[in-house]
Amino acid sequence: MELELEKVTLPSDNERPFVIAGPCSAETEEQVMTTARELAERGCHNFRAGVWKPRTKPGGFEGNGEVALPWLQQVKKETGMLVSTEVATPEHVELALKYGIDILWVGARTSANPFAMQALADSLKGVDVPVFVKNPVNPDLELWIGALERINQAGVKKLGAIHRGFSSYDKKIYRNTPMWQIPIELRRRIPDLPIICDPSHIGGRRELIAPLCQQAMDLGFDGLIVESHCNPDCAWSDAKQQVTPDVLDYILSLLVIRSEKQTTEGIAQLRHQIDDLDNQLMDLLSKRMRVCREIGQYKKEHNMTVLQAARYSEILSKRGAQGALCGMDSDFVATVFEKIHEESVRQQMEIINK
Repeated sequence: MELELEKVTLPSDNERPFVIAGPCSAETEEQVMTTARELAERGCHNFRAGVWKPRTKPGGFEGNGEVALPWLQQVKKETGMLVSTEVATPEHVELALKYGIDILWVGARTSANPFAMQALADSLKGVDVPVFVKNPVNPDLELWIGALERINQAGVKKLGAIHRGFSSYDKKIYRNTPMWQIPIELRRRIPDLPIICDPSHIGGRRELIAPLCQQAMDLGFDGLIVESHCNPDCAWSDAKQQVTPDVLDYILSLLVIRSEKQTTEGIAQLRHQIDDLDNQLMDLLSKRMRVCREIGQYKKEHNMTVLQAARYSEILSKRGAQGALCGMDSDFVATVFEKIHEESVRQQMEIINK
């Protein structure tokens, strides 16, 4: 399905991408107003704060609800910033619109649930506000696109996506693994859809926000949504991933914004080289698969199983080590050869079962 989109225009200055900033949670009126004033003084035009906070486990601070919405109204009135918050139910949508919230976003837990997304979509019919949809908690591009389609089918044309990374059991550097290839594929599939990056939730730690912001800009993201708190160490939720308005301003001042459209003869020549090498890769893969089919025929004739676990482990180990020596990430090389092996097994299964 092709989305019907209108351009989402959020205020920003000429030297920076548009940035939506503010605390993870609207804790108190004083905290909200202090943070908003500090952000406005540093040129921020778009304020965010969580009013309803879905927590992983019960017992934590789950937001002030409707009580906090007048605080966002006051932010808008005093600073002129647009204000935004997360919505997860039709009741949230009704209240947010009642208090004049300018931008709504849908969280990762909600976008993973088609029933919840449809209920939200139904409540947004006839509404003319920008709606941003975060990626689902699991790395499922079709689920993400489905969530966007449901909102779009309700008539919301000012639509955008937020990349906040994906949950995984195996925790490494990041709170949520970026898996940049998924938003990149989303951009390829829906070129006119604005995609902004949430470095706070990807990183999970404030020292990772700056490099993640730059990485997002290098990949051509349209903007950022960053958690900023007047006193982050005392925040009632996600304290470790929030930065002060001063620190955020410094991070943004260092960003290098690169041109996506400008090109030179030199890079065109390099791209020709890439195309030639890709053609060679395809030729080599074709030859490799031909040999795999011959092996499949041999296994059929000698009543051997397709999967030879020891051989598979040997390939992954050997090629991973080779990749590291060639300056490539061993996990990347392992993933490539896992996919090659998967296709080899598929082709051998076809031969054996003929």
